[in-house]
Amino acid sequence: MSAPAPSTPGHDASGADRRTTLLATAALLAMTACWGSTFFLIKDLLERVPTLDFLAVRFTIAGLVMLLVAPRAVARLSAESRRHAAVLGLVYGAAQILQTAGLAHTPASVSGFITGMYVVLTPVLAALLLRTRTSPVTWAAVALATAGLGVLTLDGLSIGYGESITLVSAVLYALHIVGLGAWSDARQALGMSIVQLLVIAAVCLVATAPDGVVLPATTGDWVSVVYMALFAGALALLGQTWAQAHLAPTRSAIIMSMEPVFAAFFAVLLGGEGLTLRMLGGGAMVLAAMLVVELVPRRTVEGEVQHLVV
Repeated sequence: MSAPAPSTPGHDASGADRRTTLLATAALLAMTACWGSTFFLIKDLLERVPTLDFLAVRFTIAGLVMLLVAPRAVARLSAESRRHAAVLGLVYGAAQILQTAGLAHTPASVSGFITGMYVVLTPVLAALLLRTRTSPVTWAAVALATAGLGVLTLDGLSIGYGESITLVSAVLYALHIVGLGAWSDARQALGMSIVQLLVIAAVCLVATAPDGVVLPATTGDWVSVVYMALFAGALALLGQTWAQAHLAPTRSAIIMSMEPVFAAFFAVLLGGEGLTLRMLGGGAMVLAAMLVVELVPRRTVEGEVQHLVV
């Protein structure tokens, strides 16, 4: 039997799927770069604004602006999608608080490495919750990304209270990635993003309310907060929610492991930090892991998204 002609519907559909996948990868990578650009801004801002207060203000702005821009997007959500988005927002908000609490008891480099362990935890949780299968090549990419994160961030590692709750936050970030992979609907990405942001803001506001909310005091600080709210908050979460409707959770996690690489890049470019061999070596390892999952052919069964029932 001869091969189908390029003009067949099946071929066109396959080409369209490939283009959508590439666009989703680009969106996730752009979102990760945006997150990475905030590290040196946050480091400076937190010298004047308490962490939980910053998170509460940031996500409140992000959620309210998106709600004002697209109020009907939430109304169009199905009851199931609204419930899923609320659960995802709770998980992400709790992860933010635990990561922040852990950062008070452990060095930032160690916190960054342990948080990045979601790269390993995502395929494990996807296998347990979604019954997905991960190929040996993808597991190799996971190991390479983890090793790269270690080279990029670690000077030493000991396990204590701060490290333990940071690891719990990494589990929650992995759950968020797996949940998005199972529940994201590209047609409802905007509404789901708004609900997630509002729930994250509510979680952070509840956590900081007993001591009151400290607001930024200068124009420069407000500019930083608004940038992180709208670009690294609202648009980034929208991009992630849409992209994960088209990408397997493990693949998404490996792409998102580029975040500390971008953080190091912007710290050197805009933050005045010096470039080191560890930055180059660790960054190259994480980049190689991402290229492996993007360029090596994958079996159809790998990363198939099942439905997680809640």
